[in-house]
Amino acid sequence: MSGGEPAATGGGRVDTIRLQRLVHAYRGSAALMAAVELGLFTAVARGAGDVTAVARALGLGETNAERLVTACVALGLLEREGERLRNAPDVARFLVEGAPGYAGPWMLFSKPDWGAWGELADRLRRPDPPVVLGKYAEGFTVEAARRYHAATYAIGMGAGRRFVRQVDLSARRRILDLGGGSGCYCIAACQHHPALTAVVLDLPPVVEVAREFIASHGLGDRVSAVAGDFTRDGLPAGADVIIMASNLPQYSRAIVAEVIARAFAALAPGGEMHLIGEMLDADRAGPVDPALWALSEALHGSTGIAHSIPECVGYLERAGFREVAAHEFVPTVLTRVAGRKPA
Repeated sequence: MSGGEPAATGGGRVDTIRLQRLVHAYRGSAALMAAVELGLFTAVARGAGDVTAVARALGLGETNAERLVTACVALGLLEREGERLRNAPDVARFLVEGAPGYAGPWMLFSKPDWGAWGELADRLRRPDPPVVLGKYAEGFTVEAARRYHAATYAIGMGAGRRFVRQVDLSARRRILDLGGGSGCYCIAACQHHPALTAVVLDLPPVVEVAREFIASHGLGDRVSAVAGDFTRDGLPAGADVIIMASNLPQYSRAIVAEVIARAFAALAPGGEMHLIGEMLDADRAGPVDPALWALSEALHGSTGIAHSIPECVGYLERAGFREVAAHEFVPTVLTRVAGRKPA
């Protein structure tokens, strides 16, 4: 590696290789994003098996096609089988357009923040008081919500189906999803349990988009979308399941604790709450995802921080929930903390 020192072995000297890999990690991100935007993996899946064929399929010059292919092979995104290219297994499953699990928009989800990450030091120095809703505070339009949830929908439906597999909802009757976005958890739950109804509570622009996704699944008679800010507005009563998923790092400890206390009050006796999010381990030394999602909130001036699993357990216990426990949801990415309201 250019500028690197020999790797440390045993009692050898410390080198800069780890630091260089970290500081240049954005280049791998850029390569993956460009490959998705250009349709590289879709082209390979459809038979573009060498650089010449890739160049032709993507409309690139052969030199640039070779550069991109070489980078993607080195990153493990493409593999060589003899002289022919093929997609790595996870790429084949999630990054080929038209495939059921296509998650290309999710890979590009954070790209609008690319420039802001380059200003991170300056943004961390800003003395402005944080705002509760961060990037949703002002000017968040229906079109912005539609772009946002077009990116999150595929990954959200996967999470919703995972939730239904993990949690027995057979005796439940009504779900309230706080900040439910496109409604994936509610859609997945109501598809699996015909007796369930559900409410997605989210900001007004998001609600319009949620209704579109709900209607596309033919669930408009059982899943409703209600406009509101769950950090300050009253919560609809009557739910025996409340979910707050994938928005945890956007909020401060005080806000999360207060929302959970109000959720406890709104929940039917005997009901359950599920807090699903990126959570640090007890020693707050990782995983990386919760730490970086929370750091990204500095780009938007929000109150958000990284919460640990014990902190999240404590929020539910102090609100009055019983049988509170943490469950692995997506390994190293998401944890589910759940508790029951006494009957």
